Parts: sequence; C-alpha cells; structure tokens
Amino acid sequence: MGVVVGPRVIDAGASLLSVLISPVAVAAGYPSPAQDYFDGRIDLNEHLIKDITSTYVVRVSGDSMEGAGISDGDELIVNRALEPVDGSVVVAVLDGELTIKRLRITSTGVVLQAENPSYPDIRVPSLSDLIIWGVATRCLHHV
Repeated sequence: MGVVVGPRVIDAGASLLSVLISPVAVAAGYPSPAQDYFDGRIDLNEHLIKDITSTYVVRVSGDSMEGAGISDGDELIVNRALEPVDGSVVVAVLDGELTIKRLRITSTGVVLQAENPSYPDIRVPSLSDLIIWGVATRCLHHV
C-alpha cells in the first residue's frame, strides 16, 4: 500500500529551482535538427504549483499506484485546496492511516482504488473515518 512519509511545506519565499528552458520540443523518437541554445529560464514554482499556500510535496512508499505512473520513491505535488472528484489521485487518511489511491465515488459508496492488480481496492465502510488530505497534481518521477 502506498504510504505518505512526511509532507514538506514549500516555502512561498523560496524558489524550488530556476532552470533553462529549450525553445523547442525535443524529439523522443528520431533525432530532429538540433537547437543547441536555450531560451531563458523557467521557474518550476510557477510551472508546477498553482497555490503555494496549500501545496505540499509527499514522498511515495510502495508500488500500489504503479499503473498510474506513480512509483516507490516518487514525490507527489499535492494541493490541499482542490476539491477531490471521482477519479482524482488523492492522499487519504483512512482510520488514521495515510494512503495514496484513486478516489472512486460510486452509488454504493466510496472506494480507494489501487492502480496495481496485486492490491485490492479499499471499499470504505460507512462507519470509517475518511479524510481526503489533498489531491495529487503532479508526480515527480525518478528516471
């Protein structure tokens, strides 16, 4: 089961990183004529984070979300201000335990769905304590 380990607050005054950006897309198939210059810098805060006051980075532990492209050790950018909807990847607190799953809202109740067939979906019993802690907006995947 994916477990969140220590959310980190992103300080509004600190820049994550300002990196150079290429003016053209780079082909992942056959090489294209090279553009060997860069067109300035991009601020990753502006590119990845919509609301810095409610955004956290959480590290993923486990492989239950691999089918969604979320692997063990990846970091998720999670926005606590977003309204979770059916299909959102969420950080949920179920009976005091943190987990990362896809939220499914069905006519029979709420399901926290794993994205790996080795893990069962979690049907949330009506008497359980479920808090949707935040909605994942980006996955920082290690290559």
